[in-house]
Amino acid sequence: MSGLSPNLNVACELWYPTRSTKPLNPSREAGKETAMPGSTVPTSGANQGRNLTAAPHSATPQSTSEDATTVGRTILSEDEIRRALTRIAYEIIETNKGVENLVLIGIRSRGVPLAVRLAARIQAIEPNFNAETRLGALDITAYRDDQRTGGTTSPDTAGESIMPTIGIEGKTVVLVDDVLYSGRTVRAALDALNAHGRPALVRLAVLVDRGHRQLPIRADHVGKNLPTSASETVRVVLTETDNATDRVDIIQLGGLS
Repeated sequence: MSGLSPNLNVACELWYPTRSTKPLNPSREAGKETAMPGSTVPTSGANQGRNLTAAPHSATPQSTSEDATTVGRTILSEDEIRRALTRIAYEIIETNKGVENLVLIGIRSRGVPLAVRLAARIQAIEPNFNAETRLGALDITAYRDDQRTGGTTSPDTAGESIMPTIGIEGKTVVLVDDVLYSGRTVRAALDALNAHGRPALVRLAVLVDRGHRQLPIRADHVGKNLPTSASETVRVVLTETDNATDRVDIIQLGGLS
């Protein structure tokens, strides 16, 4: 985790017990981002059931032609991502008026490493915040409205969701994701969260808000507001999940109007 002190890296090692040499597939919300070349989802390497970097299910590739040409540009560099996360960490503390009853839960897959980084920053600012007990991961597979095939999907079929050690009942939960697009991922996350308890308050932090909302959902903390067109997609690359330097790209898909 670039930019963090060695002691914070050690404190968060539990959340990164192994690191895949191949990148994860993109998030399932169509149009959020594109897959890295040759991307796969690691299926092993859990450490005592708390490997928050491993995606529990293979993600469906985005519905774009493999032959389509793409033209992309980087809109957030590694340093800009680092600064954006630091600013969001301060915003979370200020909005919450401290860290009492505060927990962070990352939405799989790339929301999880972002939540870990935010928790480490908050711990550095507020030593009373214990990142190890205030972090969680949420798998929303069973709650997605685009996964329904005529029957009701049981929450028991969902992948691994890990709640913070101190729980979420009566807590202020900050959901963390990489890209906010239609809002359907967040809606599914809220449903999934309710299966684990009843928080006092839920807020949303995202690295990028690209617009095009289909539901009345907004983020409370945003790293970058990025107006996009329907023919563009946003790709978030993180060291923990993609084995590459942090960056956010916006990509124009060739041949699309």
